[in-house]
Amino acid sequence: MSTTSREQIEAEISRTREELRTTVDELSDRLSPKNLAQEATDEVKIAVADLKRRATGEVRAPDEPEATRTGWILLGTGALVALTVVRKIVKRL
Repeated sequence: MSTTSREQIEAEISRTREELRTTVDELSDRLSPKNLAQEATDEVKIAVADLKRRATGEVRAPDEPEATRTGWILLGTGALVALTVVRKIVKRL
């Protein structure tokens, strides 16, 4: 039966704390509102580019990212909001 010294236990605790700190920092960065907004913007840009390609009959280049479901949902939601705003403005005229 092996025994673990106090120093080994403290070193293990220190390593675990550092790993936990790194993980929390990565999660905080990944879930920051600024980064989430940038990811959403990027997804919409990709969906718009895909929509443009489909309308013009172009083929997506292999190195270009493919639109995701999230991108299409965000694009559709944005279009619906824009349409609603325009309709309200037109009704007021």
